[in-house]
Amino acid sequence: MPLLGFGTWQASGDAGYRAVRAALDAGYRHVDTATMYGNEAEVGRAIKDSGIARDEIFVTTKLPPERVGQEAETLAASLAALGTEYVDLWLIHWPPAGGAGVPTWREFVAHRDTGAVRAIGVSNYGLDQIDELTERTGVVPAVNQVPWAPAMHDPRTVAEHRDRGVVLEGYSPFKNTDLADPVLTRVAAAHRVSAAQVVLRWHIQHGIVVIPKSVTPERIRSNADVFGFTLSADEMAAVDALRD
Repeated sequence: MPLLGFGTWQASGDAGYRAVRAALDAGYRHVDTATMYGNEAEVGRAIKDSGIARDEIFVTTKLPPERVGQEAETLAASLAALGTEYVDLWLIHWPPAGGAGVPTWREFVAHRDTGAVRAIGVSNYGLDQIDELTERTGVVPAVNQVPWAPAMHDPRTVAEHRDRGVVLEGYSPFKNTDLADPVLTRVAAAHRVSAAQVVLRWHIQHGIVVIPKSVTPERIRSNADVFGFTLSADEMAAVDALRD
């Protein structure tokens, strides 16, 4: 699973298609979508039209809470819309009402075992809910996708996910960040990059998967260009200290 992915929330229709094409052209090989985004068909068409082999692109989609009990039908619809025989990662988008969703998780395990899904995980889950799924089924979620940014950084949460063997994946890295913060602008100036690039690089050096989203080609390319510099230990610590 590439540490840098491309988020597609609110990127629908032709604008969504063009954004995914731009992302793939910029070098992204990880695309995140969801049933509730309503853009799986555009994502799939962009992947097909890119000419990049399907096995070179990591594709994530998600089951919305209102489709609990309709796991098989929802996955079949996602695969058809995406135009693929499998997805690399399928997530429970939100914990179902009334608990962690153990019956849904069992359905996820069954679909993983058919090969239609390569890996399964959750989104917006607490560690107690992850533990419940694991204890009740014996299967640990591969990923937990949650909001993440320097201001939300919690080393204990990172460590507890790693102790469980769960990959932490952060979404909305910019929505939850003041990109004009003096710490970020100082570090950015030192590397001749943008504050947004610093935030993404910070995620990557922490080993946290990050999925920025944009429909602007220039920003898409800039967000992908985060592998040509490295933040020092002091710079990482300074960004860590931005947490609330």
